[in-house]
Amino acid sequence: MRMRVCAGVMAAVVWAAPLLAQDLAPLRLTLEEAQARALQASHRVAELRARESAAQGSVAVREAAERPLLSALAGYTRTNHVVEFVVPGPTGVPRVLYPDVPNNYRTRLDLQWPIYTGGRTDALERAARTEAAAVAAEVTVAQADLRLEVARAFWALATANSAVNVLNEGLTRAQTHLAAARERLSAGSVPPNEVSSAEADESRQRMLLIEARNQRDVTMAGLARLTGLDILQPIEPVALFEAPAASQPRVDALVAEARGLRTERQAMQRRIEGADELRRAAAAGSRPAIAVGAGFDYARPNPRTFPRANLWDDSWDAGINVSWPLWDGGRTKADIAQAGGAAEAARQRLAEFDSVLALEIRQRVLELDSGRAAITAADDAIRAATEARRIVTERYQAGVAQSTDVLDANFALLQAELDRTRAIAGVRLAEARLAHALGR
Repeated sequence: MRMRVCAGVMAAVVWAAPLLAQDLAPLRLTLEEAQARALQASHRVAELRARESAAQGSVAVREAAERPLLSALAGYTRTNHVVEFVVPGPTGVPRVLYPDVPNNYRTRLDLQWPIYTGGRTDALERAARTEAAAVAAEVTVAQADLRLEVARAFWALATANSAVNVLNEGLTRAQTHLAAARERLSAGSVPPNEVSSAEADESRQRMLLIEARNQRDVTMAGLARLTGLDILQPIEPVALFEAPAASQPRVDALVAEARGLRTERQAMQRRIEGADELRRAAAAGSRPAIAVGAGFDYARPNPRTFPRANLWDDSWDAGINVSWPLWDGGRTKADIAQAGGAAEAARQRLAEFDSVLALEIRQRVLELDSGRAAITAADDAIRAATEARRIVTERYQAGVAQSTDVLDANFALLQAELDRTRAIAGVRLAEARLAHALGR
């Protein structure tokens, strides 16, 4: 029974979801507004910011390693009973040198201060700082990637809306053609295959419209997810489809600019520096370390007091400790090799990034050039379609053309305008990709 109830509820939710989506008012968003919403709602950016906070905490830990450490200690120990050690006193009264004290209490205030570590502590602190800088750069990289992803979804949705509008007009044209073909068949002026062809064209237009609407809804849901909205929330992109200003940037200048601005490259450089610092820290493991130690004890009995007595007594100590690993079984050498391998790997990764960066910028510039050429061609197509519609309209008004000819001319003009819209959206997306490649 419960399974039937759950199935009924799920079916009701699935049936009502499209209705709820239709009831929601469309949210008008510009590209800048969508990107701002996405930056606030992104879990990836939030994760990297948390990692940045953790990296800053690691820097604080490395800094604290150079400071003195003061600890308060306390303890209680129960021992077995022993035979007291007694010697005769100078006055003839026995004197207890080692009494039976099974209850032992000890408190200590302890100070430890490493004053020389062979450069290991400083190197580890510098490595932590470079890692924190690299993680901060990764936050900027994630934000740039997110802005590009939102721009891709935004322009895809804008193009999909235009495609749906054109296909709606195409379906209207096909339905008009079908109605006219049926009328001519009834009048006996056309064979039956003309009606069948018109029906096939109308069915194909309906199929294309369904596919376009589905693609639009999928793209809209993806943009809603990126911006932190409900995936059922309709979104209306606010975009001006104007041709961008033509410019011909030099590829070599753009590559030089990108190498200075790309935060991914900066993060790689920081990690190379961090790996070098870790190698220095590993090499410091073969050097001597010096630390200052001191403490104040208050115990009962105090083991430093002679003769031993079941009384609270205080004592103190201070000293300098030197440790020098003369042989560690190859551990330091292995640590140096590991850190050196990580540094070399980071250098090779940076070299690979530089080689791919030049190719990426070249591709983005070519995309811009081809997109601008496509806009020019689309403008020519719009002018030709506009002139053709004007001529067909005049012929229809003169009674020498049919209404279906006017519909065909209108549809051709809409198709040309859609091509121009797609070309402009492609150029805008190419500009966003080039800006992302440059690190702007």
